[in-house]
Amino acid sequence: MNDEKVLEKVVSYIDQHIGEDLSLDKIAEALNYSKFYMARTFAEKTGCTIYKYIQGQRLTLAARELVETKKPIIDIAYEAHYNSQQAFTLAFSRLYQCSPQAYRKNGVFYPIQTKITLRGQQYRSGATYRMGGDMAA
Repeated sequence: MNDEKVLEKVVSYIDQHIGEDLSLDKIAEALNYSKFYMARTFAEKTGCTIYKYIQGQRLTLAARELVETKKPIIDIAYEAHYNSQQAFTLAFSRLYQCSPQAYRKNGVFYPIQTKITLRGQQYRSGATYRMGGDMAA
């Protein structure tokens, strides 16, 4: 199987199970891949780890909920798999450059993650990575 198919299956599995606890072992077992091969292939093809992809997807979903619902921020933090509002606020602020409260007050949803780019081509998945202020995939 080629590496792009592996990437496609990994992204699809994560996107379908984003609300669950996702570990590298669980994903590898579900897709019947070696976790080392899967993680290496994902990182080589996207420039991002599987963990960062999952985290970014969860924060993007949280950003949407902040704008579209009146749920307490702590509830959104738990749904995004953070153990505290403080941890969630720190991660959210790093990605979105503002606190969840300020983001909610702004009232405009803009996803930071929107696509994965393979070297030389684009793969649509619903995620874009912003690391260190630069767009990367």
